[in-house]
Amino acid sequence: MTNFDAAEFPAISMSVSTAGRDEATLVLGGRLDMVEAVTVRERLSQDDLVSAQYLVIDLAAVTFVDSAGLAVLARARRDRVLEGGTVTLVRPRSDDAMRVFRLTQFDQIFVMLDPTESGST
Repeated sequence: MTNFDAAEFPAISMSVSTAGRDEATLVLGGRLDMVEAVTVRERLSQDDLVSAQYLVIDLAAVTFVDSAGLAVLARARRDRVLEGGTVTLVRPRSDDAMRVFRLTQFDQIFVMLDPTESGST
């Protein structure tokens, strides 16, 4: 049996910035996996993000994405599009995380900006 070290898999980091009532950016860092997807989904359902018609989800600092993480992003996009809004993603810098977007063709479904285009450092 392998010992689990929680320090190896830190919780996802999240911060939000807004530009008026209609625009918001959710910055994520760490692993967007099955464990953390619930937290991200809950954050996306809070009023400040629900009311933002134009949402940017900055994944530049995300190091890993699994199917649960992709599902959260797809749901955010669906919800926003149904309300006439948009979701734009900032590409992960991690090659491993970005590979998941390419393999699933999510990079074709979402508008994706390079971190340098978005001002992400």
